[in-house]
Parts: sequence; structure tokens; C-alpha cells
Amino acid sequence: MDREAAVSKMTVPILLERKLRGEKITCLTAYDYPTARMVDEAGFDVLLVGDSLGQTVLGYNSTVPVTLEEMLHHLRAARRGARRALLVADLPFGSYHLGEKEALAASLRLVKEGGAEAIKLEGGRKRAGVIRRLLDAEIPVMAHIGLTPQSVNRLGGYSAQGRTLESAGELASDAQAVEDAGAFAVVLEAMPRELARLITRRLRIPTIGIGAGPDCDGQVLVFHDLVGMSFTPPAKFVRPYADLRRATQQAMEQFKADVEQGRYPADAESYHWSASVREQFEKEAARKV
Repeated sequence: MDREAAVSKMTVPILLERKLRGEKITCLTAYDYPTARMVDEAGFDVLLVGDSLGQTVLGYNSTVPVTLEEMLHHLRAARRGARRALLVADLPFGSYHLGEKEALAASLRLVKEGGAEAIKLEGGRKRAGVIRRLLDAEIPVMAHIGLTPQSVNRLGGYSAQGRTLESAGELASDAQAVEDAGAFAVVLEAMPRELARLITRRLRIPTIGIGAGPDCDGQVLVFHDLVGMSFTPPAKFVRPYADLRRATQQAMEQFKADVEQGRYPADAESYHWSASVREQFEKEAARKV
């Protein structure tokens, strides 16, 4: 069956229906065509082109340096691989902090030039105005509260949030604020599972957890963490499902050794003349001698 005909497109309304039916939502990041295609063909509901690409593929020490142009580059590649999944793109740090006008301009580029079907931004109550402005422009918004990686300099690191009653109350208020502003979903990152469960029960929109326990409406992981391709120790909530870094390293070392020892390429991996061309060449060589 043709791949285009086999898919059943995921949309924002369908995700909201999933919440009502109590069906879990699956989400994974991707930053290029082959990964996006594999994520899509695996049947994930949401494909997130996250600014985590700054650390996973660009080698930055945080998500803060990621630019809008870098997001667009990777988003376009992922767009070519995504058919079924809802394609969501992160607004990078600095692209929405100066106000609603700048946020709209950046979001329009992600949608028009990159093919995003929704955008994600970090922050709670203080982003309510931006969320409303984007919705006025027909751009669906996924919110993100709890541990917000773009705030690493203010937070002083990547630690769990909402561990005190006061901070838990702040996060609960943030969650309600983004729903009231019109966000269609909210990522809950690195918070006690009890708080995530409370927020999930209170909200009408889906919650997507990452380090927020099993009671969220869905879960997301960074692709490189999932397959063991990260170069830093994994967070507590990461469960590696493969060790591609080790397997890839072994493959490269074997290739290098085979080249050095003359084992690659073998005769079966080489091209050959046909018998007639070889015979003609040998005759020509013999005549010249």
C-alpha cells in the first residue's frame, strides 16, 4: 500500500479527543528526514522538532544558543519525513521574549517556511498573551511548564520543579493559565508525579509528561536519549531502549580495521567488467606490448 494512502493524519482535535477517551498520547523528537520518517512510520502521534537539537545535534551546552534559522533548517528536513504525526516546532530562546509581535513573526516563519502544524513555547502565566495572539493568527500552541530548559541560567541547572507546596501551586496556576489562554496541550517537565497527576486531572487539555510520572495523558522523550545516542549522563526519567552509540562506534571501528587490513572492499563488493570488455581490454593491452 502507498505510504501516503496508508496514513491517518493526526490533528489537534484528535489529540483533544484522546484526552476525553483516556487514550495515551505518544510523542518523540526528531531533527532530520530519516529520523522523522522512522518516528512517523512507528506511529507516534506527535513529532516534536525541539530546540533540544542544540545539544543533541549541534553540540551546544544548552538550548539557549539555538537560533530561529537553525530551527527552520531542521524543521524543513523533518517535514519531509512526517506524514501522519502532528508536526510541532519549538520557538527558540529569544524569538518570543520581546513581545507578541516578535513571537507571531517567528511562529509564522515556522509554519509557512518550515511546515510546522503547531508551535511549542516555554512558560506559564507570563506567556498567556503570546498564546492568545498566536491563536488569533490560527496557529495552535503547545505550552511547556515545570523545568523549562531555556531558563537554565535563571534556574541554575536542570533540577526538578514544584517540590514545595508554594512552587507546586505556582505550576498548577501556570497550567490553568495556558489552558485558559487556548493552548491545546501542555508539556509537564521534571516535576513530582503527584503534582503532574493533579494538573492532569484538573485540565481539559492533554498533558504530555517528560519526567513527570506515569499519570500524564501522554509522554515524550528526546530521540537521542531513547536510543542511547547522548554524550551526557541521562536524566533520571530517561529509559534507553537501545544503545546505538555503542553499536555505531563498533561498526565504525570494524570498518576502519577492515580498510587498514585490506579486508574491505572484498571482490563481491567491487564492480567488474563484463567478459567481452575484459577480453577486449586484454587484446588491446597485448597489442601495445
